[in-house]
Amino acid sequence: MGWVFPSLFAFKEGEQVRVPIVAGNWKMHKTVDEAVAFVNEIKDHLPDPKIQETALAAPTLDLTAMVKAAQGSPLKVAAENCYCKNSGAYTGETSPSMLWDAGIHHVILGHSERRRIFHENDQLINAKVKAALKVGLCPIVCCDETMGRLINGKRVHWVVARIIDDLKDLTPDEVKKVTIAYEPTWAIGTGQSADPEQAEEGCYLIRQTIEDMYSQDLANQMRILYGGSVNVDNIDRLMGSNDIDGVLVGTESLDPQTFLRLVNR
Repeated sequence: MGWVFPSLFAFKEGEQVRVPIVAGNWKMHKTVDEAVAFVNEIKDHLPDPKIQETALAAPTLDLTAMVKAAQGSPLKVAAENCYCKNSGAYTGETSPSMLWDAGIHHVILGHSERRRIFHENDQLINAKVKAALKVGLCPIVCCDETMGRLINGKRVHWVVARIIDDLKDLTPDEVKKVTIAYEPTWAIGTGQSADPEQAEEGCYLIRQTIEDMYSQDLANQMRILYGGSVNVDNIDRLMGSNDIDGVLVGTESLDPQTFLRLVNR
């Protein structure tokens, strides 16, 4: 079971604009029954995907049931991780081809929890990105402010090195299918979100890095998300920034009515 890669662009008053996306990341939460109930509660109340896309990333055991429940709705079901091989003696891993065959649209790669807890490095993330793209999945590649320095007492977020390593050797056509999520580690699960200026700075630097690696045209096509303690009080200010094309939501995506408030803000 596959899907057709959607256009990243819409037209607003004759101007071409990037289609924003609101994506939830459940992490290790929700049984299959809970996941299906969640999908059934929200699937008929989502925005037109030509105006804004909606996605939910869930534990692997939930995915096939969620895809079935979401059938015919705008909801895109995403995986939270995959391995860089399609088969083999890799106990406990899930391959990109298995996800594709199950009807999965997106896969989150390089989340800070994968890097910190499971010691995944940029070289492995790069291999995973290539493997996901090869079967047709669209990676959501996460990066943080690990490369950082202080200027006049204020942190300036340098995510350049991480982006260069994670996207190493990708062709322009492959990069067009990648979404990047900027997630400061200090903001993930803490309730302390970056202010819009900080979030915009990180996303702007990512877009400039893509421009340096490829071209301005390609950089303008890339969707760059912000993640880290996103909630109903700050989502409008975050998504109002020029270089922020959506959000990756953690805790606030676990309640269906709260999630609907975020996607239909």
